[in-house]
Amino acid sequence: MKSARRVTGHSVSSRSQVDPFIVMDVMEAARTAEAAGRHIVHMEVGQPGTPAPKAARDALARAMEADALGYTVALGLPALRERIAALYKDWYDIDLDPGRVVVTAGSSAAFLLAFTALFDAGDKVGLGLPGYPSYRQILKALSLQAVGIETRNEDRFQPVAGDLPGDLSGLIVASPSNPTGTMLDRDSMATLIKACHANGTAFISDEIYHGVQYAGRAVSALEVSDDVYVINSFSKYFSMTGWRIGWMVVPPDHVRTIERLAQNMFICAPHASQIAALGAMDATEELQTNLGVYAANRQLMLDGLPKAGFDRIAPPDGAFYVYADVSEMTSDSVAFAREILEKAGVAVTPGLDFDPVRGGQTLRFSYARATQDIVLGLERLQEFMATR
Repeated sequence: MKSARRVTGHSVSSRSQVDPFIVMDVMEAARTAEAAGRHIVHMEVGQPGTPAPKAARDALARAMEADALGYTVALGLPALRERIAALYKDWYDIDLDPGRVVVTAGSSAAFLLAFTALFDAGDKVGLGLPGYPSYRQILKALSLQAVGIETRNEDRFQPVAGDLPGDLSGLIVASPSNPTGTMLDRDSMATLIKACHANGTAFISDEIYHGVQYAGRAVSALEVSDDVYVINSFSKYFSMTGWRIGWMVVPPDHVRTIERLAQNMFICAPHASQIAALGAMDATEELQTNLGVYAANRQLMLDGLPKAGFDRIAPPDGAFYVYADVSEMTSDSVAFAREILEKAGVAVTPGLDFDPVRGGQTLRFSYARATQDIVLGLERLQEFMATR
C-alpha cells in the first residue's frame, strides 16, 4: 500500500497530492498586487472580460421572480438540452438526439463524469503536451495514469495518430487547444478517432473553445463518429465562466451510466445557471460582437508580442491565447512570469502549467480582456523587455 502524507495529524490520500493550477496562483499574486494599490494587466487567465449576455441575465431575473429554482433533473433542464442539440444542427449540420446531451456544472464536472464512466483505476489516458493542466490532475485524483504525448510545432501542437501508445484506455484532445489555440482539421480528427477505435481507446473531445475561431470552422468529433465523448461549456464563447455551466454529449448507451453518476456526484447543475445558459444561446449578435473583440486583440498580440521579443509563437486558429517559446530568455518560466508581474505589471502564465517537461521555456498570453487592456499590456511588455 502506498504511504499517505500526514497533515496536521491526519493522513491524506496519495492521489490527493495534485500539482497546483499555476494560473490560479498567478491570479492570486496579481490580486495581492492590486490590493496593494498596483494596476495589473491580466493576460494570465482564459476568462472573457465581458459579462454573461444580456439575454442570459434577463432570463434569470424573470425566473428568480417566478420560480424557487430548486433541483432540476440530473441530466439538466429538458429545454436546455433540446436547445444545445439544436446548436449542433446550426454549427455542424448534425441531427443530435437531445437525450444524449448532459448538462454539467462546467466542463470540469464533465471531465469527472467522463473519466469516471470510462476508466478504471490504473488505466492510462493520453493527452497532448502542452495541454490543459487540469486533465492531468483530475486523472491523478481518480487514480488514473496521465500519459503525456509531446506534440510538435509542425503538427500545430496537436497529437498525431502515429505517436499514440498502443496501451491507452483513452485519449483526450482539445481543438481549439489551450494553451496554443491550434485546431485539428477534419482529416486529422478522423485519423485520430479511427486510430483510437482500432485500439479500443475511448476518444474524448474537449470543444470548450468552439465558437471562438478566426480562420475556418472548428470541427466537432461528432461529425466523424457517434462513439465519442464531447465536452463543451458556456464559459468561453458564451462568456459565462463564473456561472459554472457546461455540457457533454455521450453515446446513447452511456447516458444512463452518466445519469447515475451525476445524480450521486452533483445532483444537478445549478438551476440558475441553466436558466441563464438557455437565454445566452439566443444572444448571437452580442456574442459575435465579443468574437470581433477577440479577433482584434489577436491581431494586436501577433503584431505586438514580436516587438517585445516574443516572436517564436504559433499563430492561434481559435481560443484567445498565444503560446510563446521563451527558451532564449529563460529556462524558468515561473520565475520569468513573476518578474514580468513585478516589474511590468502584467500577469502571464508560465508554461509549466501546460507541459511539465518543456514548459519551463514557454509562456502563455491570454487576450480575452478588453482591447484597451491588451494595448496597455503590450506597451508594458515592450518597455520591460527593452530594459531587461
